[in-house]
Amino acid sequence: MEKRWWKESVVYQIYPRSFCDSNGDGIGDLNGITGKLDYLKELGIDVIWLSPVYKSPNDDNGYDISDYQAIMEEFGTMEDFDRMLATAHEKGIKIMMDLVVNHTSDEHKWFIESRKSTDNPYRDYYIWRPAKEDGSLPNNWGSCFSGPAWEYDKTTDMYFLHLFSKKQPDLNWNNKETVDNIIKIMKDWAEFGIDGFRLDAINYLDKDLTFPDVEPMPGSKYGFGTEFYANRPKVNDHFARLNKEVFAPYNMMTVAEVAYIEPQVAREYCGIHRPELDMLYIFDLLNFDQEGYDKFKPLPFDVKAFKQAIFHWQDVVKDFGHLALFFSNHDQARSVSRFGCDSEEYHDLSCKMQGNAMYMLKGTPYIYQGEEIGMTNLDYTDVKDFHDVEVLATYEENVIKNGEPAEKWLKLFNSRSRDCGRSPMQWDDSKNGGFSVGTPWQKTNGNYKSINVRVQENDENSPLNFYKELLRVRKNLKSVQKGVVIPFDIESENTMCYARTFEDETVISVNNFKNTTCKAELPQGKFKVLLTNYGDVKEIEKEITLRPYECITAIKE
Repeated sequence: MEKRWWKESVVYQIYPRSFCDSNGDGIGDLNGITGKLDYLKELGIDVIWLSPVYKSPNDDNGYDISDYQAIMEEFGTMEDFDRMLATAHEKGIKIMMDLVVNHTSDEHKWFIESRKSTDNPYRDYYIWRPAKEDGSLPNNWGSCFSGPAWEYDKTTDMYFLHLFSKKQPDLNWNNKETVDNIIKIMKDWAEFGIDGFRLDAINYLDKDLTFPDVEPMPGSKYGFGTEFYANRPKVNDHFARLNKEVFAPYNMMTVAEVAYIEPQVAREYCGIHRPELDMLYIFDLLNFDQEGYDKFKPLPFDVKAFKQAIFHWQDVVKDFGHLALFFSNHDQARSVSRFGCDSEEYHDLSCKMQGNAMYMLKGTPYIYQGEEIGMTNLDYTDVKDFHDVEVLATYEENVIKNGEPAEKWLKLFNSRSRDCGRSPMQWDDSKNGGFSVGTPWQKTNGNYKSINVRVQENDENSPLNFYKELLRVRKNLKSVQKGVVIPFDIESENTMCYARTFEDETVISVNNFKNTTCKAELPQGKFKVLLTNYGDVKEIEKEITLRPYECITAIKE
């Protein structure tokens, strides 16, 4: 495969509202990001994935865009964006913007016009349907954020489709004018100088316009009609046009957020002979510890299930394409709490182990802000501390309407909600973790005095300094950059172990996901240790006894 700049890069995802506030209004901003670029450079970052900074009413924290070509005022100005972009480029860091084109905000000018009348020129920019003959909803599809996927609009006595919030109407990609305008927007940003797009919910663009009913979810009137809107035939046609007119001409990095995806479809999206997209960001990799796609029905963490999912997709892409490697993001709980241990005894060990386990695999590492210091899940005691539209809708449905115990749902929100990943970045032990001198838009996690960047910068054994070394080692190993993944010790219920080989180089990654000791059978040969979170292992061979949350990366001598 042709070498591309993004293949050997490390990506850092920034959630701007929660990263760094430069002006004291409690909201992270573009100038705050600019001021932290040296930190990211020292960490070893090549690309920043910037969650949406476009103008938005913030119903879904920026993923509801009201103007694609304007910056949200609370983040700054276009001049601030230009300065951030130029400064990043000076430091050798590229900028990839998050782009949401499955839907817009209901405050976007297109939708404002669309809802005025059935013959408005913008009507077909969105998906409108009348009620059924009996007056019920057009179908029984459920929104990803709870409740129905249809919202009534009295002006024209019709419903519009919203797979997410009711303030996020879905765009109609069967309308050529819609697509033409989206392509123009993409080209304008490419001309501005950005280096790529992360494409949100991009495999939902092609809907079955007959809108059949589906089997309801247990205990609900609504069902997920994913087979009728995810990964349908026309999606690839859209990708092909976007690549031809935008991605290829501007040498852009493109990563597609996809869910409900099978291997054959993945091959169609980013295979050797389908160059439209560079890599896939597969959410399904993090669904093994819950019932289906319901994050609020958690299951115990099963190491075997986890590594089976990981190694399955590593095998799928061994001869084609490219994967995003990630443990967390703005839509997920904190990984050290979810898959490791956030107790004082094991926090640092399990944080380091997770990085070692994930980022020696085949693909591009995506580190979510705060992951490198082991930021944890929340400790909120009041539903008013939460901001996520998904949380508020779920609370309304289950506590307010159905009378379920608030304590049950608060516990779930503190451990599983998207707000877990959106609390302010913890820079130091000053007020609000150094995020802002004002009142943060979202409450700071109470452990910021012990878990923060400044403390860890001054501790050579910290997770932060381990991550710096991890990324340095990764970039210097040809087997990790180009080699195949060969799992071993596969039946273990504690460990995730694999080898990476390319030409004459073999590297192994050995990781214990439990707080107990266990043994791991190693491949033949002696291995020199390159990374370890205990610090007292220099060489390994044959069989090794791993301590709680121990990790080792070693090269064959």
